[in-house]
Amino acid sequence: MRVLMPLPDHDFDVTEVAVPWRLLTDAGHEVVFATERGGVPAQADPLLLSGVLFGQLGAEDEPKRFHAQLVESPAYRAPIAWEAVDPIAYDGLVLPGGHAPGMRQYLGSPVLQSKVAEFWALDRPVGAICHGPLVLARAGVLEGRRTTCLPKYMERSAYYLTAWRRGRYYRTYPDYVQDEVEAAGATFERGPVELSRRGTATDDTPAFVVTDGHYVSGRWPGDSYLFARTFAGLLS
Repeated sequence: MRVLMPLPDHDFDVTEVAVPWRLLTDAGHEVVFATERGGVPAQADPLLLSGVLFGQLGAEDEPKRFHAQLVESPAYRAPIAWEAVDPIAYDGLVLPGGHAPGMRQYLGSPVLQSKVAEFWALDRPVGAICHGPLVLARAGVLEGRRTTCLPKYMERSAYYLTAWRRGRYYRTYPDYVQDEVEAAGATFERGPVELSRRGTATDDTPAFVVTDGHYVSGRWPGDSYLFARTFAGLLS
């Protein structure tokens, strides 16, 4: 099956893109990437590869290895343009997250929101993680739906921990992601409180996702493995 994964030109989350790409590709699905203008590969948030503070708070080793494989893949190196997306040509849609300033291009695009709304209306599998649900909220499709997203306590904690060195790096917008998603009429589910442990390929204990019909959502990079497997289950 063909899965569309839109990305900003730069600053996407390493784990939330590389893990779903690797797991979906390994399951035999084709992942098609799309950027605003197409043709040029997107770039991940570099701090998530090097470490946000003293080499910490970035992606784990396995997602970084997946990212190194991703950037060499032909599909990643030749993305299509958002405007060129024909929603009916895809069996699934994944909306990854990220919090650095470059994400605003993707989170705030009326063109992308229109394409996402068209795809949502097809009632085919949609996955969104971390900031990804903002695209759905702004596309006007989350009213009355159950979802998670980056919880306010996580966003606030990351900001307070790093503001002295990184400023507003963890505050993509003045409003918290959770607040905007709830304002769009969605029923937000926080999940267990977690600030450090992440799910892995073999352990979903710390992870949390919400499934509502054809839609699955996750909170942060630590949910990426469970999120990707749950999305793959919706595809099948």
